[in-house]
Amino acid sequence: MLIPHPLPSDLAELIARRFHVLSDPLRVRILDLLRDGELSVTAIAEQLGAGQQNVSKHLNVLTEAMLQRRKQGTHVYYGIADQGVFALCEQVCGSLHAQLATLAALVGATESTASLQSTHN
Repeated sequence: MLIPHPLPSDLAELIARRFHVLSDPLRVRILDLLRDGELSVTAIAEQLGAGQQNVSKHLNVLTEAMLQRRKQGTHVYYGIADQGVFALCEQVCGSLHAQLATLAALVGATESTASLQSTHN
């Protein structure tokens, strides 16, 4: 898909909302749990060690953009409505991995240089 350049303001707003939804670590952890299938609020809260009220609040935010909810009796189950979110997460993780590798190489080179300088002094 080609994205128009410059971005129309309406599209920029939608993109910003999507990133905002992913801006909380608990929401990212919830999405990761839901990779394996639907879960109830109670199950999500238990698996994450978080309060049910807090999880519910985050599920409401996620439901606006990328989750679906299904009611069965007195229980509500949440699942992924937009699998594209995982492609986005994979891209971000790949980018972070590359940045961390570069940083580790720089730190290693700096430590090696410092070590060599201390042995020559």
